[in-house]
Amino acid sequence: MKRIFTLSALAITLTVFLASCIKSDTYYGYDDSYWLTKERGEVVYSDSYCNYYVIETYNGYTIVRSYSGYKPYEGSIVYGNFSNLGTRDMYNRSSGVVFTGTVTDYWLSYTEAQDALDYYCPLYGGKGAKREFKKSTITQ
Repeated sequence: MKRIFTLSALAITLTVFLASCIKSDTYYGYDDSYWLTKERGEVVYSDSYCNYYVIETYNGYTIVRSYSGYKPYEGSIVYGNFSNLGTRDMYNRSSGVVFTGTVTDYWLSYTEAQDALDYYCPLYGGKGAKREFKKSTITQ
């Protein structure tokens, strides 16, 4: 009697355990053909002390707030929707990473982007100090 009870309990446990296993089809978002249809930009300003970074696109400068702590480096080529406000996924083609950011300002001129960045992340160097953005290599 003990054997029947032990074997049936073992069979039920094994059945439940094996039935709960599933095959994982995880999508990492590295589909270049999808991301290359989106708007292209280059990160021209990224600072470790500020949660915001600047992307230069063909339409002007875009201010993006870092989401979950990830920020691309200056010079990174990124793809995404940079012409609307809101939180969305973006693709850093330079490192092959899909990340999330919040577009706060878009289609800005150089001085408007500097002023917006000064509003979000004030400089401690004084009133007259201005940030210098990296020269973009893709929009020229």
